[in-house]
Amino acid sequence: MVYISSWQEFQEAAEGLYEKSPNKTRYCVKWKASEGKLVLKITDGTTCLKFKTYSSIFLNRFEALNLSLMQKMQNRKPAQHAGAAPGMVPDTATPAAEASTPIIPAGAGAPAAGGVKKKKSKKKK
Repeated sequence: MVYISSWQEFQEAAEGLYEKSPNKTRYCVKWKASEGKLVLKITDGTTCLKFKTYSSIFLNRFEALNLSLMQKMQNRKPAQHAGAAPGMVPDTATPAAEASTPIIPAGAGAPAAGGVKKKKSKKKK
């Protein structure tokens, strides 16, 4: 298992590997906060592709790769943005799917990330 040093090579190889064998492909993401290291691994059992970075610059690229793979896993075409080429028709969801998706306000549900710090207790002598 050798790490691929170029992001572009890793992304193309990862998408190609998934398209070649979608039922066998596994995708793993590891984040080590103590080291600030992100490791991506995609394998189909015979071929293993890995990418490692310590740079936060790759977070947007990582998010784009995740979106691309998720769309392929859902068998959807990539959504078009406002700045897309003319003549392209954006992929739209069915009204029934939109209606069934619950809208949760930002303040509802789980507490915000980080939570509340606990106070340190004073030791008695």
